[in-house]
Amino acid sequence: MESSENVLELVVGGREDLAKDVVGLTFTHPDGGLLPEWAPGAHIDLVLEGGIVRQYSLCSAPSDRRHYKIAVLREPESRGGSVFVHDRLSVGDRVRIVGPRNNFALHPAPSYLFIAGGIGITPILPMLSRAEAEGATWRLVYGGRHRESMAFADHLTERYGERVELRPADETGLLDLETLVDSVQAGGLIYCCGPESLLSALEQRCDGRLPQGSRLHVERFVARTTERDQPDSTIEVTLSRSGMKLTVPPESSILEKVEEAGVPVTTSCEQGICGSCETTVLSGIPDHRDDVLDEEEKAENTSMMICVSRALTKELELDL
Repeated sequence: MESSENVLELVVGGREDLAKDVVGLTFTHPDGGLLPEWAPGAHIDLVLEGGIVRQYSLCSAPSDRRHYKIAVLREPESRGGSVFVHDRLSVGDRVRIVGPRNNFALHPAPSYLFIAGGIGITPILPMLSRAEAEGATWRLVYGGRHRESMAFADHLTERYGERVELRPADETGLLDLETLVDSVQAGGLIYCCGPESLLSALEQRCDGRLPQGSRLHVERFVARTTERDQPDSTIEVTLSRSGMKLTVPPESSILEKVEEAGVPVTTSCEQGICGSCETTVLSGIPDHRDDVLDEEEKAENTSMMICVSRALTKELELDL
């Protein structure tokens, strides 16, 4: 189910090959009008044929209100989204788009360490321009399997010079995350986007090692797989505004039962990575299983992603 807010039908106004197996698409409004505002780190949902919905980071300039630009990697084990974009979308086609939505916002800081792996460079691009405009100290370390697969590599080195370090694995090996983490100054922020292997390794390196005031922010393209010590149990979920009480068995998600009850809710990825189904919690303690909220936000227990998260208490009350 899509949100009625910021659902647009846009036109593919441009298409270009950016690197090996990476295509860039530019979307415009059919009448040339302005598009909704966004900030660095935002993504849009593409609603493709057959009901496929995929999230792609915006990599253009937020100041350009007439164009949205994305870059899409052809995934070797695609579930249909990237193959459709690569093989079926052409200039002039119309595509429904939901968003923009931002779960990877750039927070003010005196310095930044940006780490990108492969197509994870896309949300980082507008962050560099913002950091530059605000006069912050920053450094980008951009890794990839090989140079020809790294989109925007030439553009980045030409524009920013030595602040951009290209690290193709076949030339320089894997990124030295330990040294990178140790280089972070107090109050500096790390922003990283890339494959799960990179994100998980970086989270481990940062655990307990960052200086005061520093934090790691990551964005995932796929949900983490986590093994549970105990099997899920049945929970009772009260929908305060709808006046309903739902029983959610272990084999069902809260989202599934809410939709079965006919209560409208915005959904997209259904993996806990896009943030579209975030719902306010009125009582009870959620069992957070998403990759959207950070640890502080999860500890507040004021909202949850009902597509994947459950409850630590037997009952929850939601603002639905």
